[in-house]
Amino acid sequence: MQIRRCAVLFIEPREDLGIDWSALFSGASALGATMRWIALAPHLDGEREIDATELALLGSVGQTQWMAHEALAERAGAAPLARLLDLGLLISDAPEHAGPRERDETLRGQHWRPLSALTHGFSRWEGMKVDSGMQFPTFEQLVENYGTPPLPAVERGDMAAAIALPAPRAGALDQFMLHRYTGRNFDKRAVLPLADAARLLQRAFGAQAEREMAPDAFVLKKVSPSAGGLHPIEAYVLAQRVEGVPVGLYHYHPVRHTLAPIQALSAQGAADLALAAVADQDWFADAPIMVILAARVERNFWKYRNHAKAYRALLLDAGHLSQTWYLLATEAGMPAFITAAINEIDLEKAFGLDPLRDAVIAVCGCGPASGAQDTVELRYGEAQPPVA
Repeated sequence: MQIRRCAVLFIEPREDLGIDWSALFSGASALGATMRWIALAPHLDGEREIDATELALLGSVGQTQWMAHEALAERAGAAPLARLLDLGLLISDAPEHAGPRERDETLRGQHWRPLSALTHGFSRWEGMKVDSGMQFPTFEQLVENYGTPPLPAVERGDMAAAIALPAPRAGALDQFMLHRYTGRNFDKRAVLPLADAARLLQRAFGAQAEREMAPDAFVLKKVSPSAGGLHPIEAYVLAQRVEGVPVGLYHYHPVRHTLAPIQALSAQGAADLALAAVADQDWFADAPIMVILAARVERNFWKYRNHAKAYRALLLDAGHLSQTWYLLATEAGMPAFITAAINEIDLEKAFGLDPLRDAVIAVCGCGPASGAQDTVELRYGEAQPPVA
């Protein structure tokens, strides 16, 4: 059997504070601390606790070259070696350890930057509920809970010598940019017309042109920018009420302009998944269409291999796409939304996505407004009504 360490591994020294009751009653300092070693490896499904002996063993094994099991067991001991293999922190070529090895090989093959892989892997949610049972908080409630926020603008430089700029001239985009807003009061019965859905998907996520830059190396031209022109963000659709589209999950193909079915759902099943997707933010869950933005990381990391800025570029790409989505929805007379407070793991399971290959980043959506303001919305040029 051959052994090596997993490709990406970080160790967190975690301190647990507690009260030492015997010390308290004796008059000594009652606050005690316990140190634990937590192993964080993105190819696994969660953190692993190890002891000092296992930590030392991990530090003696490299992640590239294979080592003989017998020699390592003789040097470090069979028991800690067996436990680290069972935890998946050490990788072997034995059939009984195929699961962790395959996940580790997948991670290696995507060319993740280690810190980025850790950030993405351990910031994903499952079953999380945001402000469960609460309405979207008003600014009055936020100020009451957290105090006055930092000022919305700061003054830097020599303000006495600041140059006054002329007022911006009117432009064709003004009617959309100025009236774009995040919708939190969607019409629960409204059906999104198919023509609107088609335009939203094609203009926001579709290819406007395709070009072969080298043999078998194609790039797409979209209306939003993308790092390296790679456009790694895929659009996965949760259709609740879209004209002519059965309720369910779909993948949008940016070149063919098609919705490929992934899973059919009942109306209740779609509603439940929509609510879970946005972590119980019920002000978003009623949108007739949701689009899950998931980055195909091998597309981006093919060029930006183990690059410190590659993951940041994925997040920027998602932001560009969301603003385009907002403007298209505004053009169609609808509010839109995007949220990163999502249950990525629930969405991965629903759409069959591998988080090492397909990084779920955010969820956006849109639909006709209900006309009410049960949940606060910030609109240009409108006074905000109080929220009951």
